Amino acid sequence: MNYTLPEPQQQISQDAVKVWRVSAVITHVISIVILCILLFLDSRYDWYEWLKPVIYILIAIDIIYSIYGIVLYPYYLQKTWRYEVDERFIQLKHGALERENSIIPMTKVQYVNTNQGPILRKYNLCTITIGTTASSHKIPAITREAAEVLRTKIAIFAQIKEDE
Repeated sequence: MNYTLPEPQQQISQDAVKVWRVSAVITHVISIVILCILLFLDSRYDWYEWLKPVIYILIAIDIIYSIYGIVLYPYYLQKTWRYEVDERFIQLKHGALERENSIIPMTKVQYVNTNQGPILRKYNLCTITIGTTASSHKIPAITREAAEVLRTKIAIFAQIKEDE
């Protein structure tokens, strides 16, 4: 039997870009603050001479990387995220630079969870975690209503496959 799966068509929320940008800003601000504290401590306590240029280089790298991580990466990641759920498989396809395509048979699904941290909650989004015997997979940043429907749908399909 020659069976090809159609490409996944469901997209995650466009608000995922905002969520990932807020998260990236928090991460980069914390790392730059830590580096600035180290720079202050270096000047205050006269640590090794080589340390100050290293800290300046790390700050420059963090600033350059933050431009990519805050402005570009969330946009491209949201544009590439696709998923599809049917009675046989869950398909996940994503990646801004490195593409990942996962196909999860319903017979392997052991649990389905929804998570919602404070940033996701602000935008009324959830992340679905699908656990199998070997690993877990996530569908990030879909609306809370869609996440509840999808969680129920996966649980029902998995139960049907288990009963067969």
